[in-house]
Amino acid sequence: MENGETIEQAARRETMEEACATLSELHLYTLIDVPHINQVHVFYRGEMANEAFAAGTESLEVQLFDEADIPWSDLAFMTVGRTLEYFFADRRRQAYPVHTSALPPSRPLLDT
Repeated sequence: MENGETIEQAARRETMEEACATLSELHLYTLIDVPHINQVHVFYRGEMANEAFAAGTESLEVQLFDEADIPWSDLAFMTVGRTLEYFFADRRRQAYPVHTSALPPSRPLLDT
């Protein structure tokens, strides 16, 4: 988050910076504590306002995937993988509660 912005504004800004995508509705979805680096990762579930997206200033490449095609072993952050797992399970149930969890303190943030 930048000084003076709300967490939703930060989510919209990060999405634009990372994927040049504009979002319509946003719903708080996942809060994951990452205690070993003193962070909390916050994810929103939302809709793209249109089909436009591209690599932004902070990304080399962006792509949309079907669930079966996600390159799970290439995800840089475990918090992203955990959020995607929640999403696909929730989509099957057609219910999207807010999820909270924590990474174990000794577990690194990056898969290596």
